[in-house]
Amino acid sequence: MSNNNDDVTGYHLTRRDLLIGAGAAATLMASSAATSAEQMHGDHAGHRHEDHAPKHDGLLNDVNHCLDKGQRCISHCFVAFREGDLTLAECASKAQEMLAICEGFSYLVTANSTYLKDYAKVCRTVCADCEDECRKHEDKHMECKDCAEACAKVVKSIDAVLA
Repeated sequence: MSNNNDDVTGYHLTRRDLLIGAGAAATLMASSAATSAEQMHGDHAGHRHEDHAPKHDGLLNDVNHCLDKGQRCISHCFVAFREGDLTLAECASKAQEMLAICEGFSYLVTANSTYLKDYAKVCRTVCADCEDECRKHEDKHMECKDCAEACAKVVKSIDAVLA
């Protein structure tokens, strides 16, 4: 009897054999997954990809633009805070609320949610409040001006699309 663990069954397994087997198994799994996906999706009968796209693409773009400008506004406020200027505290607070609401609203617009109109009311109010606060600082701070304008655009877009 041999003490060699590689030869337990009378067959010597080499690294080459192991790699060939692993490659074959991976190919088989990939082929099986592709076949399963094709079977689940079928021949696309009755499947309309345009139904998956956001119905309010312009609104979605406005909300996402507002998110970007709001993040920039808050970042600017934090720089001011580090320099000892706390005059932007309320602005940062309103922008933070706007970000929280617009992030959820962006998802609902993307998903064509049935809650869109209800949530839009809250989003509209929060964006209007953020705009009002940012306007107080727009002469001195470009980030506040950009955020205010982005919020105003969201308000107009909500009014036009979901009124």
